[in-house]
Amino acid sequence: MFVGDRMSHPVITIAPAASLNDAWHLMNRVHISRLPVVDSRGRMVGIVSLKQLLRYMPSEATTLDVYEIKGAMNSIKIEAIMTRNVITVTADTPIEEAARIMVDNEIGGIPVVEGESLVGIITETDLFKVFLEVLGAREPGIRMTVSLLKVPGQLAVLFQAIFNAGGNVISVGTFQGHTSTTNEVTIKVEGIAKDALEALVTPLVTQVLDVRETSAM
Repeated sequence: MFVGDRMSHPVITIAPAASLNDAWHLMNRVHISRLPVVDSRGRMVGIVSLKQLLRYMPSEATTLDVYEIKGAMNSIKIEAIMTRNVITVTADTPIEEAARIMVDNEIGGIPVVEGESLVGIITETDLFKVFLEVLGAREPGIRMTVSLLKVPGQLAVLFQAIFNAGGNVISVGTFQGHTSTTNEVTIKVEGIAKDALEALVTPLVTQVLDVRETSAM
């Protein structure tokens, strides 16, 4: 899966000459927390976040009246507070690479570019949705988490046993285990009863950590 498969587009943007007040009202109206800044030629020149806006907002303890507050917010232009060196990805960036970049840089969204053109944005919300897909969170079935040795062929043995018993693995997620020699594997299975699945899998894994029935959401 690539960024282009799950990015949000078209992107809501703002101009460099717009005011803090413009950005504040736009973010609140459409419920977003970051705005790519695009010039008149359609080139992305920066990005501004809700956190940045809040740094320049008048304090609740201010003695300014409502008109003075509005005037102060209108006097601050986005080009003066935006981040100019923007981290970007392309549409063909693997989705997990985009997630790694977000985590490593502690950011909640990355603009997606093609040359100098802004073509989308991938956010933490988009990644959460991918996480739901990967683990089959909206699919009914038996959800099982097991501890599995990091040995070649272990997953193949597990899946073949489930298939031979009439079950179908509809999702799988592999995570770092509690030791360097194991992984935690979460699978969603249909076509086999919970107790039968647990009895089948137990001899094939290090430990069955959790098993439960889930319904469609």
